[in-house]
Amino acid sequence: MLRYLAFGLYGLTATLATPAAALQPELLTGTMGRLQVSETPWQPEVETFAREDSTRGRLSDYAGKVVVLNFWATWCAPCRAEMPSLQALDDALGDDGLEVVTVAFGRHNPMQMKQFWEQAGITSLPLHLDAGTELARALGVKGLPHTLILNRQGEVVAQLAGEADWAAPETIAVMKAFLSQ
Repeated sequence: MLRYLAFGLYGLTATLATPAAALQPELLTGTMGRLQVSETPWQPEVETFAREDSTRGRLSDYAGKVVVLNFWATWCAPCRAEMPSLQALDDALGDDGLEVVTVAFGRHNPMQMKQFWEQAGITSLPLHLDAGTELARALGVKGLPHTLILNRQGEVVAQLAGEADWAAPETIAVMKAFLSQ
């Protein structure tokens, strides 16, 4: 009996040390209720993408910031719907150490990407591209939109598949919790 109690307490201690424990359960409401928080933060094996100017970027370029890494496509209606809220999230918390990093999934015409940005009212989010989908595949992206949250050390701590309201009060509260870690 004592062995089971000790194992149970060990499990509780391990749980309290996870990023999920840092998020108060009441924060995970609305679309954040679908946020999957990693039991153990993990470092991506692939981290490169193409920047708008055709140079190579790396996720490590954002070290020291909490990154909201969003995969999208010009043909994706839910991506189109959520993109203004990602802009609003960046506007709200960009000065607090949060970086919204948008990466177009697959091959895209740069002119169509810019037109998408204009139509969605995007003013400051990056136009990065993962043409060969190496980064997306390494991160387990299977559908769009798909968003991953990386901590200041560049580790994946959470992800959300599907459309979300990134400007909702509960989302802002969750992002502030990640920023405080």
